Amino acid sequence: MQHPLEVNNAKGSARLLDLCLQDSRMIEAEQFDEQLLSSLLQADGKQAVLLYPATTQNEATDLKYEAPEFVLQDHVLGNLRLVIIDATWRKSRKMLYLNPVLQQLPRLSLQNMPASHYRIRKAHGPDQLSTLEAACYALMQLEQDEAKYQPLLQAFDGFVGQQMGFRLK
Repeated sequence: MQHPLEVNNAKGSARLLDLCLQDSRMIEAEQFDEQLLSSLLQADGKQAVLLYPATTQNEATDLKYEAPEFVLQDHVLGNLRLVIIDATWRKSRKMLYLNPVLQQLPRLSLQNMPASHYRIRKAHGPDQLSTLEAACYALMQLEQDEAKYQPLLQAFDGFVGQQMGFRLK
């Protein structure tokens, strides 16, 4: 499986994720040319899947399309491209609105996630994960292999601890 295609601003944990995953690729923009984005998402015959909560048109009347929920059994794992928007929730919502191609992608939603360990940034709820954490949990879910990404999460915990230490000095 091709690892995440990040979009937007290279900041925070997304950059760490990009450095740690061999097949990761970051693309920075808020709004994409539709043809360019479509060609990036469909490159190599991959099926793009957006890591984002399911959103119905009743919940989001400003969106042009209602995306289908992603079902793994309908796809071959090696043909997937996980797409992650690296932004605040408000900004990610704007990016989704500005990019109808992203709106149409099947959605992979995370459920019942543990609290975020990303204590160096403000979150409104314990389940608001960093990009790195969300990507790891999504990959664990897709690959059905929790152990594979635990070392990355543990390294991230060490990074966060180190950053917290700098704040205390």
